[in-house]
Amino acid sequence: MLLGMPHLALNGLSETWLLKELGHRHWLMLAQMVGRPVPDFRDAAGAPVYAAFRSVEVCEAAFEKARENDVLHIRSALSRISRTQMRSCHELAIDGASIGSVILTSVFVHRKAGASNHSIARIEVAGLPPFAAVTPPQLAPRMPDHDPRITFECLEFTPCPSQDFNGAGFLYFTSFLAFADRTEWALTPPPTRICNVARRDITYFANLDPGEAITVHLGTLHVRRDLRLLCCRINRSNDGTPLADIRTLKRL
Repeated sequence: MLLGMPHLALNGLSETWLLKELGHRHWLMLAQMVGRPVPDFRDAAGAPVYAAFRSVEVCEAAFEKARENDVLHIRSALSRISRTQMRSCHELAIDGASIGSVILTSVFVHRKAGASNHSIARIEVAGLPPFAAVTPPQLAPRMPDHDPRITFECLEFTPCPSQDFNGAGFLYFTSFLAFADRTEWALTPPPTRICNVARRDITYFANLDPGEAITVHLGTLHVRRDLRLLCCRINRSNDGTPLADIRTLKRL
Protein backbone atom coordinates (compact mmCIF):
# COMPACT_ATOMS: atom_id res chain seq x y z
CA MET A 1 0.00 0.00 0.00
CA LEU A 2 1.43 3.37 -1.06
CA LEU A 3 1.27 5.73 1.93
CA GLY A 4 -0.17 9.22 1.56
CA MET A 5 -2.01 11.74 3.70
CA PRO A 6 -4.99 9.46 4.58
CA HIS A 7 -2.57 6.94 6.10
CA LEU A 8 -0.27 9.29 7.99
CA ALA A 9 -0.35 11.38 11.15
CA LEU A 10 2.03 14.04 12.43
CA ASN A 11 4.59 11.52 13.72
CA GLY A 12 4.32 8.79 11.08
CA LEU A 13 1.78 6.07 10.37
CA SER A 14 -1.68 6.92 11.68
CA GLU A 15 -2.64 4.37 14.31
CA THR A 16 -6.32 5.23 13.90
CA TRP A 17 -6.22 4.68 10.14
CA LEU A 18 -4.24 1.48 10.60
CA LEU A 19 -6.71 -0.05 13.05
CA LYS A 20 -9.64 0.83 10.79
CA GLU A 21 -7.89 -0.83 7.85
CA LEU A 22 -6.96 -3.94 9.82
CA GLY A 23 -10.44 -4.15 11.33
CA HIS A 24 -11.87 -4.14 7.80
CA ARG A 25 -9.43 -6.83 6.72
CA HIS A 26 -10.36 -8.91 9.77
CA TRP A 27 -14.04 -8.65 8.75
CA LEU A 28 -13.31 -9.65 5.14
CA MET A 29 -11.18 -12.60 6.24
CA LEU A 30 -14.08 -13.85 8.37
CA ALA A 31 -16.23 -13.99 5.23
CA GLN A 32 -13.45 -15.75 3.32
CA MET A 33 -13.09 -18.31 6.11
CA VAL A 34 -16.71 -19.44 5.70
CA GLY A 35 -16.69 -19.17 1.90
CA ARG A 36 -18.88 -16.08 1.57
CA PRO A 37 -18.32 -13.34 -1.04
CA VAL A 38 -19.14 -10.62 1.49
CA PRO A 39 -19.26 -10.60 5.32
CA ASP A 40 -23.05 -10.71 5.67
CA PHE A 41 -23.68 -12.80 8.79
CA ARG A 42 -27.19 -13.36 10.20
CA ASP A 43 -28.75 -15.01 13.23
CA ALA A 44 -31.68 -17.44 13.12
CA ALA A 45 -34.16 -14.55 13.00
CA GLY A 46 -32.35 -12.88 10.11
CA ALA A 47 -30.89 -10.06 12.21
CA PRO A 48 -27.31 -8.94 11.42
CA VAL A 49 -24.42 -10.49 13.31
CA TYR A 50 -21.28 -8.42 13.77
CA ALA A 51 -17.71 -9.01 14.88
CA ALA A 52 -17.19 -6.78 17.91
CA PHE A 53 -13.57 -6.38 18.96
CA ARG A 54 -12.69 -7.64 22.41
CA SER A 55 -9.05 -6.55 22.37
CA VAL A 56 -6.36 -4.83 20.33
CA GLU A 57 -2.63 -5.35 20.86
CA VAL A 58 -0.06 -3.15 19.12
CA CYS A 59 3.40 -4.66 19.58
CA GLU A 60 6.94 -3.36 18.93
CA ALA A 61 5.57 -0.33 17.11
CA ALA A 62 7.89 1.94 15.14
CA PHE A 63 5.22 3.90 13.28
CA GLU A 64 7.43 7.02 13.24
CA LYS A 65 9.49 5.32 10.49
CA ALA A 66 6.61 5.61 8.00
CA ARG A 67 6.82 8.52 5.57
CA GLU A 68 4.87 9.79 2.57
CA ASN A 69 5.35 7.61 -0.54
CA ASP A 70 6.67 4.65 1.46
CA VAL A 71 5.12 1.30 0.60
CA LEU A 72 3.59 -0.47 3.58
CA HIS A 73 3.39 -4.27 3.42
CA ILE A 74 0.76 -6.00 5.58
CA ARG A 75 0.77 -9.77 6.09
CA SER A 76 -2.36 -11.04 7.80
CA ALA A 77 -3.57 -14.37 9.21
CA LEU A 78 -6.87 -15.31 10.89
CA SER A 79 -7.66 -18.14 13.31
CA ARG A 80 -10.56 -19.28 15.46
CA ILE A 81 -9.66 -19.38 19.15
CA SER A 82 -12.97 -20.28 20.84
CA ARG A 83 -16.63 -20.97 20.13
CA THR A 84 -17.36 -17.29 19.43
CA GLN A 85 -13.93 -15.61 19.22
CA MET A 86 -11.59 -15.03 16.28
CA ARG A 87 -8.07 -13.61 16.24
CA SER A 88 -6.18 -11.96 13.38
CA CYS A 89 -2.45 -11.18 13.42
CA HIS A 90 -1.00 -8.51 11.13
CA GLU A 91 2.72 -8.02 10.48
CA LEU A 92 3.73 -4.56 9.19
CA ALA A 93 6.88 -3.78 7.20
CA ILE A 94 8.45 -1.01 5.10
CA ASP A 95 11.43 -1.77 2.83
CA GLY A 96 11.69 -5.21 4.37
CA ALA A 97 12.02 -3.87 7.93
CA SER A 98 9.36 -4.50 10.55
CA ILE A 99 7.55 -1.49 11.99
CA GLY A 100 5.36 -3.51 14.34
CA SER A 101 2.51 -5.98 14.55
CA VAL A 102 -1.15 -5.81 15.53
CA ILE A 103 -3.35 -8.53 17.04
CA LEU A 104 -7.13 -8.15 16.89
CA THR A 105 -9.50 -10.42 18.82
CA SER A 106 -13.21 -10.30 18.01
CA VAL A 107 -16.38 -11.95 19.20
CA PHE A 108 -19.57 -12.45 17.17
CA VAL A 109 -22.49 -10.47 18.62
CA HIS A 110 -26.10 -9.66 17.76
CA ARG A 111 -28.95 -7.59 19.16
CA LYS A 112 -32.70 -7.51 18.77
CA ALA A 113 -34.22 -4.97 16.42
CA GLY A 114 -34.39 -1.58 18.14
CA ALA A 115 -32.49 -2.84 21.17
CA SER A 116 -29.96 -0.71 23.02
CA ASN A 117 -26.22 -1.18 22.58
CA HIS A 118 -26.23 -2.06 26.29
CA SER A 119 -27.83 -5.42 25.49
CA ILE A 120 -25.68 -6.92 22.74
CA ALA A 121 -24.97 -10.64 23.25
CA ARG A 122 -22.51 -13.19 21.94
CA ILE A 123 -23.59 -15.69 19.30
CA GLU A 124 -21.98 -18.61 17.52
CA VAL A 125 -21.75 -18.52 13.73
CA ALA A 126 -22.16 -21.70 11.72
CA GLY A 127 -19.65 -22.83 9.12
CA LEU A 128 -16.44 -21.84 10.92
CA PRO A 129 -13.55 -24.30 11.17
CA PRO A 130 -12.94 -26.06 14.49
CA PHE A 131 -10.76 -24.28 17.00
CA ALA A 132 -7.79 -25.44 19.03
CA ALA A 133 -6.38 -24.03 22.25
CA VAL A 134 -3.77 -21.36 21.55
CA THR A 135 -1.45 -19.26 23.65
CA PRO A 136 -2.00 -15.60 22.77
CA PRO A 137 1.01 -13.33 22.30
CA GLN A 138 1.75 -11.32 25.42
CA LEU A 139 2.48 -7.63 25.85
CA ALA A 140 4.50 -6.15 28.67
CA PRO A 141 2.90 -6.83 32.09
CA ARG A 142 -0.22 -4.79 32.63
CA MET A 143 -0.29 -2.01 35.16
CA PRO A 144 -1.99 -3.23 38.36
CA ASP A 145 -5.28 -1.47 38.95
CA HIS A 146 -4.35 -0.70 42.55
CA ASP A 147 -0.88 0.74 41.81
CA PRO A 148 -0.50 3.60 44.33
CA ARG A 149 1.91 5.53 42.13
CA ILE A 150 -0.77 6.49 39.61
CA THR A 151 -2.91 9.58 40.16
CA PHE A 152 -5.88 9.76 37.80
CA GLU A 153 -7.34 12.84 36.16
CA CYS A 154 -10.45 12.72 33.99
CA LEU A 155 -12.38 14.40 31.19
CA GLU A 156 -15.93 13.82 29.98
CA PHE A 157 -16.90 13.50 26.31
CA THR A 158 -20.17 13.02 24.46
CA PRO A 159 -19.23 10.99 21.37
CA CYS A 160 -20.44 12.44 18.07
CA PRO A 161 -22.70 10.10 16.04
CA SER A 162 -21.34 11.27 12.68
CA GLN A 163 -17.69 10.83 13.70
CA ASP A 164 -17.43 8.22 16.45
CA PHE A 165 -20.08 5.58 15.65
CA ASN A 166 -19.88 3.03 12.84
CA GLY A 167 -22.45 1.93 10.28
CA ALA A 168 -23.75 -0.77 12.62
CA GLY A 169 -24.65 1.85 15.22
CA PHE A 170 -21.90 0.94 17.70
CA LEU A 171 -19.28 3.27 19.13
CA TYR A 172 -16.43 2.34 16.77
CA PHE A 173 -13.49 0.51 18.32
CA THR A 174 -10.98 3.09 17.05
CA SER A 175 -12.91 5.94 18.72
CA PHE A 176 -11.82 4.67 22.14
CA LEU A 177 -8.23 5.20 21.08
CA ALA A 178 -9.01 8.73 19.92
CA PHE A 179 -10.66 9.59 23.26
CA ALA A 180 -7.61 8.33 25.15
CA ASP A 181 -5.18 10.32 23.02
CA ARG A 182 -7.25 13.51 23.23
CA THR A 183 -7.43 13.19 27.00
CA GLU A 184 -3.67 12.68 27.18
CA TRP A 185 -3.12 15.79 25.04
CA ALA A 186 -5.39 17.85 27.27
CA LEU A 187 -4.07 16.70 30.64
CA THR A 188 -0.33 16.08 30.27
CA PRO A 189 2.44 18.74 30.24
CA PRO A 190 3.61 19.93 26.79
CA PRO A 191 7.14 18.40 27.02
CA THR A 192 5.71 14.89 27.39
CA ARG A 193 3.32 15.14 24.44
CA ILE A 194 6.03 14.56 21.82
CA CYS A 195 6.34 10.80 22.03
CA ASN A 196 5.76 7.67 19.99
CA VAL A 197 3.74 4.56 20.76
CA ALA A 198 5.88 1.51 21.49
CA ARG A 199 3.09 -0.82 22.68
CA ARG A 200 -0.62 -0.49 23.22
CA ASP A 201 -3.13 -2.85 24.80
CA ILE A 202 -6.87 -2.14 24.53
CA THR A 203 -9.52 -4.30 26.18
CA TYR A 204 -13.20 -3.63 25.43
CA PHE A 205 -15.98 -4.44 27.88
CA ALA A 206 -19.20 -2.76 26.68
CA ASN A 207 -20.67 -0.15 24.34
CA LEU A 208 -23.07 2.78 24.56
CA ASP A 209 -25.84 4.50 22.64
CA PRO A 210 -25.62 7.78 20.69
CA GLY A 211 -26.21 10.73 23.01
CA GLU A 212 -24.64 9.09 26.06
CA ALA A 213 -21.49 10.58 27.60
CA ILE A 214 -18.24 8.88 28.59
CA THR A 215 -15.73 9.68 31.32
CA VAL A 216 -12.08 9.13 30.45
CA HIS A 217 -9.71 8.58 33.40
CA LEU A 218 -5.99 8.98 32.66
CA GLY A 219 -2.97 8.17 34.80
CA THR A 220 0.73 8.18 33.88
CA LEU A 221 3.82 6.49 35.26
CA HIS A 222 7.41 7.03 34.13
CA VAL A 223 8.97 3.60 33.72
CA ARG A 224 12.38 5.14 33.11
CA ARG A 225 13.65 8.46 31.82
CA ASP A 226 12.64 7.91 28.18
CA LEU A 227 9.58 5.68 28.69
CA ARG A 228 6.22 6.24 30.29
CA LEU A 229 3.17 4.09 30.76
CA LEU A 230 -0.30 5.58 30.39
CA CYS A 231 -3.27 3.85 31.99
CA CYS A 232 -6.65 4.95 30.63
CA ARG A 233 -10.09 3.80 31.76
CA ILE A 234 -13.24 4.76 29.89
CA ASN A 235 -16.60 4.49 31.65
CA ARG A 236 -20.17 5.20 30.63
CA SER A 237 -20.95 8.37 32.58
CA ASN A 238 -24.59 7.75 33.46
CA ASP A 239 -24.04 4.44 35.27
CA GLY A 240 -20.26 4.05 35.57
CA THR A 241 -20.14 0.91 33.44
CA PRO A 242 -16.56 0.19 32.25
CA LEU A 243 -16.32 0.44 28.46
CA ALA A 244 -12.60 0.00 27.82
CA ASP A 245 -9.20 -0.24 29.47
CA ILE A 246 -6.23 1.14 27.49
CA ARG A 247 -2.58 0.81 28.49
CA THR A 248 0.05 2.47 26.33
CA LEU A 249 3.83 2.41 26.55
CA LYS A 250 5.37 5.48 24.88
CA ARG A 251 8.91 6.55 24.06
CA LEU A 252 9.67 10.21 24.78
